Amino acid sequence: MSAQLSAINSEIVLTGTNVVGLVFAAAFLILALALSYLLVTKVGTAIKRATRAIENVDARAAVMMDNVNVTVEHLNTALVKSHLTLDEVNGQLAKVDSMTEHAQQITGNVANVSTLVTAAATSPLVKVAAFGFGVKRATAKRRRDQEEAEVRDTVKANRTSRRRK
Repeated sequence: MSAQLSAINSEIVLTGTNVVGLVFAAAFLILALALSYLLVTKVGTAIKRATRAIENVDARAAVMMDNVNVTVEHLNTALVKSHLTLDEVNGQLAKVDSMTEHAQQITGNVANVSTLVTAAATSPLVKVAAFGFGVKRATAKRRRDQEEAEVRDTVKANRTSRRRK
């Protein structure tokens, strides 16, 4: 304990070099504090600017995202409409295919009938049968006309005989 007391009671001797060293140390400390202050203020300013820039980008990004969302919604609507239109077109094409198939069948049937009519018209047996049918029909018409003429003559004769009486 006596060693501790002797150190406390001892006097600090200041010499010229010690004073110069203390002044330089104090000046260096003040310079270091000033530079630290400048550095902290510059870093603070840079952080504030970066924060403003990020906030600005965030605000612009929000507006752009809203615009992108609206555009995507319009695009989805257009895609739904085009899908519906394509479905309608496909339905109409199915109808056209069906009509084309029917037209093809009808064309085949017409070709077959045309072949039959050509064969029937050029066949001599058919020509003879048609001539016989025509003669029969003409004969029957002539008989009817003669019978009608006889009936008219009879009716006229009956009328004139009644008038005379």
